Amino acid sequence: MAFSSNPLSLSVPDPAFESWLRDSGYLELLDHRTSAAAAAVAASTSASSSSSSAAAPSSASDDVVSSITGGFFASLLSRIVTVSSLLTINPFSKLSADDFSGDTPPWTTGFFGTCDSYSFPSSSQQARMRVHENIKRFARNYATLFIVFFACALYQMPLALVGLLASLALWELFKYCSDRWKFDRHPSVRKLCIGIGQCATAVLLTFLNVQMALFSALAVSYSVMILHAGFRKLTPSKKPSRGR
Repeated sequence: MAFSSNPLSLSVPDPAFESWLRDSGYLELLDHRTSAAAAAVAASTSASSSSSSAAAPSSASDDVVSSITGGFFASLLSRIVTVSSLLTINPFSKLSADDFSGDTPPWTTGFFGTCDSYSFPSSSQQARMRVHENIKRFARNYATLFIVFFACALYQMPLALVGLLASLALWELFKYCSDRWKFDRHPSVRKLCIGIGQCATAVLLTFLNVQMALFSALAVSYSVMILHAGFRKLTPSKKPSRGR
């Protein structure tokens, strides 16, 4: 049945609609019911398989075993596809600067949670919803983890640490010289010095493996972020108290 267009209908922007879903708690409810429905389907399938295997005669036992094996491999393939779909998700598509302006969620009760706070996503759609929402909620936690991983990478690669410190010292020297000799009055000289500083910084970062430390920290933090956000259940977020 087709509905005629209503000139009085209002279109709600996606960010506003998602904010309403988040504040009203429907995202957590949707995630919980999706997991519960997938668990119920899996339980009914296993129950029907066990009942059929118990009622089947010995001549049909091979067919029952093959059907159970096929169901196991189908479930395994479905989970592999779901995990692989995490690699195709753009986790930063709905991230905004406002997500970094709030308070950092507590690490124990908020970020890590308990064993019951994690479950395997039943579908790629549920994994996508979890990744987008959890990254918005724990953006400051993931940023802190990246800093920790980058510090560990610099500790394991002393030359990279030397290159990073040398680059910072180079630009501090440029700032000191600019303030002392008033490069602002000579734009051409300032532009030339900036170009020389950029080339020197690129040489330092390349030959002292700073980019390798940065790449390793990005790879580890990205993997941890995707896996944590995909397997972390959506829990009700605390709403700020409003005065009457």
